[in-house]
Amino acid sequence: YYSTQTGNTETVAGYISEAAGLEIVDIGDAADDDIAALDSIIVGAPTWHTDEESERSGTEWDTWLYSTLPNIDVSGKNVAVFGVGDQGSYAEYYCDAAGELYDLFEAAGCKMMGFTSTDGYDHDSSKAERDGKFIGLMCDEDNQDDMSDDRAKAWVEQLKGEGFF
Repeated sequence: YYSTQTGNTETVAGYISEAAGLEIVDIGDAADDDIAALDSIIVGAPTWHTDEESERSGTEWDTWLYSTLPNIDVSGKNVAVFGVGDQGSYAEYYCDAAGELYDLFEAAGCKMMGFTSTDGYDHDSSKAERDGKFIGLMCDEDNQDDMSDDRAKAWVEQLKGEGFF
């Protein structure tokens, strides 16, 4: 599940879906029952509202996370997060919305999976970092678009090894 402003998050969702053999769905089109029925969920968002404490994506996630997620029982589900940002222009806020997804799904009782290294990225800070790692797959379609597909493939393989699927 994803939501997008410019299409970059949809592009990365496509890389992930191709690698994992899954269908991508915009969170604005998602049915609550479909989400509740899943054992594992991949979620992703861009960051538009930099340095905000909430509603950081500027997409349908901003409403869904606070109005819909609290009403769906997702406890115990495997969740993996991906984020899309611009580390060149927004180095201090790189993929912050992914951190918000992580925090809210974790608070809902989900098992969070798919942490990745920050190596190879050129950012100053991110609300998507925990203990020196990203909370999932981070991609930069503005500055490192040539790396996103391979990063997505490696991440899906990592998730398989973690027992996500």
